[in-house]
Amino acid sequence: MNDATKARLQALQPELVAIRRDIHAHPEIGMEEVRTSALVAETLKGWGLQVTEGVGKYGVVATLKGRRPGQRAIGLRADMDALAITEATGLPHASRNPGLMHACGHDGHTTMLLGAAKMLVDDPDFGGTVHFIFQPAEEGRGGAKAMIADGLFERFPVDAVYGLHNQPGRPLGSFSIRPGPAMAAGDRWVVTFRGTGGHGGASPHLATDVTVLQAQFILALQTVVARNVAAVDAAVISVGAIHGGSLLSTNVMPSEVVIGGTARSFTEAVRDTMERRMRELATGLAASFGCTAEVEYNRRGTALANHAEQTEVAVQAATAVAGPERVDGHAGLITGGEDFSLMLQVRPGAFMFMGIGAGGPSSEALHTPTYDFNDDAIPLGIAYWLSLVEQELASGAG
Repeated sequence: MNDATKARLQALQPELVAIRRDIHAHPEIGMEEVRTSALVAETLKGWGLQVTEGVGKYGVVATLKGRRPGQRAIGLRADMDALAITEATGLPHASRNPGLMHACGHDGHTTMLLGAAKMLVDDPDFGGTVHFIFQPAEEGRGGAKAMIADGLFERFPVDAVYGLHNQPGRPLGSFSIRPGPAMAAGDRWVVTFRGTGGHGGASPHLATDVTVLQAQFILALQTVVARNVAAVDAAVISVGAIHGGSLLSTNVMPSEVVIGGTARSFTEAVRDTMERRMRELATGLAASFGCTAEVEYNRRGTALANHAEQTEVAVQAATAVAGPERVDGHAGLITGGEDFSLMLQVRPGAFMFMGIGAGGPSSEALHTPTYDFNDDAIPLGIAYWLSLVEQELASGAG
């Protein structure tokens, strides 16, 4: 980053911090980003960009052509939605919307991409086209799918698409990525066991005890990853909810127990194995107890797999900003999910992580009530986006 770019970023920083904190104070859950998408669109229009609203309901796409000749086009994507979490930071810009919070840093992602758009519209020294993609509903509500279904890449053709996510607890301005599978597919499963209830004290022998059945099922689930998935493959199956009976009637054995959880995998083969074994265990154990089982396995998105060529471009862009010692091009797998994976199934691209610091609220874990994005990371994220545009479009090649 040269001195002129640093000076421009420093001058822009107060405006961007104000935008970030305004978005943070007014969080909106996925597919309800009315205020956020309007703020993004109006800000971009005010800076002179060509803006399209309502892509995939609340998605916003801004388009900028460089001053140099060139036929290539790239997409830069940020997410805008918040989470259903009650904020506990106590900060002046804390959420004003009860029960909602920007606990994953999407306010920072949006602001960094806005800043990149501002820097580039003021000095479009590149050849080709940049599409700035502001996506709604990343947090499990289908935003990427909705934008793609609404013709995102037909209406705004790109040769490659890139994403950037903050990583709390990592050194500020450090970068990490890996080629190939990088983030997990995050599936949701629910198993309902049904039998006959009864009096738990007087006549338990007359009931088919679904509570013992669910206990056996939970224990058996642990064998799926341990014994059905190869040791060299990564997978997770976790139970997150168990519902059955009533604490007001603890002597009554329930006739129904519902168990729910998540499953994470990096390949479709492992995903198939987990779903198959879960169904086999549930139905087989239920039959042995004289009960029935209903299994719902909801495949949500897919594993995120970075394309090799674009990963190398992203590494070069980050290295130009942070230096080789602060860029890890072979980072470990992340079992979190990300619906940018769907965009990478349609177009080549790469998803980068950037450290935002190891102290204060920015070091708290994502999706927790005490997390806050670090404003000092804003210019570094913008610098990465600018470097990426330079890597992809500086030559003006077509």
